Amino acid sequence: MIRKLVAASLLTLASGHLLAAECSVEVDSTDQMTFSTKAIEIDKSCKEFTVNLKHSGNLPKNVMGHNLVISKEADMQPIATDGLAAGIDKQYLKEGDARVIAHTKIIGAGETDSLKIDVSKLDPAEKYGFFCSFPGHISMMKGAITLK
Repeated sequence: MIRKLVAASLLTLASGHLLAAECSVEVDSTDQMTFSTKAIEIDKSCKEFTVNLKHSGNLPKNVMGHNLVISKEADMQPIATDGLAAGIDKQYLKEGDARVIAHTKIIGAGETDSLKIDVSKLDPAEKYGFFCSFPGHISMMKGAITLK
């Protein structure tokens, strides 16, 4: 009887640890063209991962808008370059760009948006990153994504 209780307790503790995986992150963006982080870690035990983007600046999105785009690291600059012609109404992303894994919309002062990623579709051997596709922002607003 005691063995069963110990086994049940250990299973409960182990499953509680799995449930404790952080499957979301808050990222702030500012009028100074910065993200609050340069790295996002995604726990492989998460089925889905959410990025909540906030704009804590004072400028409107047409002047200092930000979004958060996730792609393979090698695709970041080409996506940003190709998105320039798309304009703000299309989030500065080429329509139907298959290189984009997920993205938020362009937001301005006081606004928020979120994106969700199916973690099972990320390859642990691949390098991923995030960036802002607003013209010129990728030079300062980018970071790495790692699966842990």
